[in-house]
Amino acid sequence: MNLEKELQLILTRRQLFSRAATGIGTAALASLLREDLLADVPALDPKTGGLTELPHFAPKARRVIFLHQSGAPSQVELFDYKPNLKKLHGTELPDSIRRGQRITGMTSGQESFPVVAPIFSFKQQGKSGAWLSELLPHTANIVDDIAIIKTMHTDAINHDPAITFIQSGSQQPGRPSMGSWVSYGLGSENQSLPAYVVLLSQANALNTDQPLFSRLWGSGFLPSRYQGVRFRASGDPVLYLADAPGIDRTTRRSMLDVVGKINRMRSEAYGDPEIETRIAQYEMAYRMQTSVPSLMDLKDEPESTFELYGPDARKPGTYAANCLLARRLSERGVRFVQLYHRGWDQHNDLPRDLALQCKGTDQGSAALIRDLKQRGLLDETLVVWGGEFGRTIYCQGKLTETNYGRDHHPRCFAMWVAGGGTKPGVSVGETDDYCYNIVKDPVHVHDLQATILHCLGIDHKRLTYKFQGRHFRLTDVHGEVVKSILT
Repeated sequence: MNLEKELQLILTRRQLFSRAATGIGTAALASLLREDLLADVPALDPKTGGLTELPHFAPKARRVIFLHQSGAPSQVELFDYKPNLKKLHGTELPDSIRRGQRITGMTSGQESFPVVAPIFSFKQQGKSGAWLSELLPHTANIVDDIAIIKTMHTDAINHDPAITFIQSGSQQPGRPSMGSWVSYGLGSENQSLPAYVVLLSQANALNTDQPLFSRLWGSGFLPSRYQGVRFRASGDPVLYLADAPGIDRTTRRSMLDVVGKINRMRSEAYGDPEIETRIAQYEMAYRMQTSVPSLMDLKDEPESTFELYGPDARKPGTYAANCLLARRLSERGVRFVQLYHRGWDQHNDLPRDLALQCKGTDQGSAALIRDLKQRGLLDETLVVWGGEFGRTIYCQGKLTETNYGRDHHPRCFAMWVAGGGTKPGVSVGETDDYCYNIVKDPVHVHDLQATILHCLGIDHKRLTYKFQGRHFRLTDVHGEVVKSILT
C-alpha cells in the first residue's frame, strides 16, 4: 500500500486542514504519522494469531511457566554451597573480593562488612549429587529433573529496574514483557483463553513485600492485545467478564456483533491496530465466559493432586494454588504463564523470613514439576524458577548468633529451569569461595532470555518489532543461548 493511501486512512482532508490551520503545520502532520500505522504489518497465522514465520526452527517447548520469586531469594542459603564460609564467618569481606563494586545505599554507610555463613545446613541430593539447603526438601525430590544455574548475573542493583530487566530485557519501563514477546511471536494454542496469563501470590514472610506493577506484564510498544491478563484470586478471575443482570448469552452475542461492526468500520477508516485489539478482546472475553469458569473449577481434580501440592492448593491466591492453576492453564494451551510470589527481600530477619518463604513455596514448585512430568507435559513445558538478583555474602545491619540480613547482590545468583528441552540433573557455573564473583560459566539475564526463546523455536535475534525507527528485540543487542543446559 502506498503512502498516499496510508495517509487517507490516517487523516481525513477536513482533519488535515483544521489541524494545519493552527500554525503547527508540518510538525502536526509528522505527529499524526504514527509509526505503527506506517510500518509493515507482519503476516499472522489465522489459527494461532502468531507470526507466520515462527517458529524459526523445531521447538522443544510449546509453552513457558515462569515462577518469579520477587525480592531475590538468597543463593547463599539455598543453592550455592560454600563449606569454607564457616571458617570465614564474622571476618571482614576482603577488598580483593569486593573489587570496589557498587553496593546499595542501604549498606554503603556501614563501617564493617562481616561475612555471614548460612545458618542452614546443606546436603547432596539425587543421583546428580547437587547440594541443596535443608529449606528445600521438596525441591530435593525433583533435583534430578532440574538444571541449576549458579552464575546468573544482572545489570541492575535495585528491585524495580532489576525485575523490569529480567521481565522485559531493559531496566527502563516501556518495553514489552517476555510473555508479550512470546504471545506476539507464537500466538495462542487455545482461542478461548489468553495466550499470556499472570498470577500473583502474597508473601509468606513477615516483612513488607516489594510492590509489583502491571507494566511488568504489559505489552509496551507492541499492540495491547499481547499484554498479560491477570487472573484475580477472589471474585471474578477477570473483571467485567460476567454479564450484567438481565443480559443473557443471546443478547450479549447480538451486542458484540453490532459493536464489532462499528469497530470494523472505524478500523477501515483509521487503520489503528488498537481498534483491531479491541475487537479481538471483546471476542476473547465472550469465549472466556465459558472457558474460565471451567478452568477455575477444581472439582475434577483428584485428592491425590491436593496431596501433591499441599493444603494451600485449596486456597485461591496462594502460591500452591497458583502452581496448580499454572498446570491447568498449560494443559489447556496457554502459551506463557507468569507467577509472581512476593516476599523474598530479606534485608533483616533473614533466617526467619527465608524459612517461611521456602515453607510456603517449596512444595508447590516441586509439585508442579512432578505433576507436569506424570501427565507427559514436562518435555514440552519450560519451567523457570528464580528472582531478579541475589543476596550479599556480607551482613546488612547487626550480626548476631541467630539473626542477620543480606543486601542486594547482582554479581551472582541462582535460578533453575526444567523441561522444555533443558538438561535434567545438571548444575552450571561456579562462583568464588565468598559466593561474590563468578569464576566459571557466567549466564547473563539476556542469555537466559535468549535460551527461553530458543527452547520455543525462536531465534532471539530475529524476533523484532519496529518502533520509533528501530527494530527492537527482547534481548536488545545482547544475549547468547546457554547451550550447556540444553538437550
